Amino acid sequence: MSAFLEIKDVFKSYFLHGKRIDVLRSVTVDIQKGELVSLVGASGSGKSTFLHVVGTLDAPAAGSMKFEGRSVFDMNDAEVAEFRNRTIGFVFQSHYLLPEFTAAENVAMPALIRREDRGAAIVRARELLDRVGLKDRSDHRPGELSGGESQRVALARALMLKPALLLADEPTGNLDPATGEGIHQLLREVNRDLGITAVIVTHNETLAKSMPRRLRLKGGEVVSAD
Repeated sequence: MSAFLEIKDVFKSYFLHGKRIDVLRSVTVDIQKGELVSLVGASGSGKSTFLHVVGTLDAPAAGSMKFEGRSVFDMNDAEVAEFRNRTIGFVFQSHYLLPEFTAAENVAMPALIRREDRGAAIVRARELLDRVGLKDRSDHRPGELSGGESQRVALARALMLKPALLLADEPTGNLDPATGEGIHQLLREVNRDLGITAVIVTHNETLAKSMPRRLRLKGGEVVSAD
């Protein structure tokens, strides 16, 4: 049986001052449905690049990626955009909340952009805020929230369209250790309770070791971190 996500021989390079820099070199990894995976590596090792390629935010130079047997890199631009919107939820180091909207409106934004019913979207947004422990902060704007609260809103937003895959890029990088651990606990709960497959990039080895499966990006390749 094929894996939920199959990444094979993925290469990615950048050119800087006329010199080619190989960031990903023959990256091959299979991820099963429902897995919770951490990815660690030295600064500049290409962790974010890997996540951007998997999230279809960036195209690889070569290689293949299959999602439930479907070849993602063979899709046209419109198909990729639809796939990304429907299938993947993103959480970044910065929360990127829109300051003029409330927490509930920020969470509902992916559905509102798709022109879904506003009332229904806001109801679901409030339910998600309740799930991440922010039931009483739904009507607050980002400027009235702490860093940890803002990142919880960002996580709720990532879940708005019920993604099958959650990608988090250093989601606790701007937070203190205690608040960061709270976010990681939430990610574990989302994985367990909702069955969402999740890949978490982190520089924190201790937090990474709390994940059931640990991978390391080294020399442009993904290896086991166990």
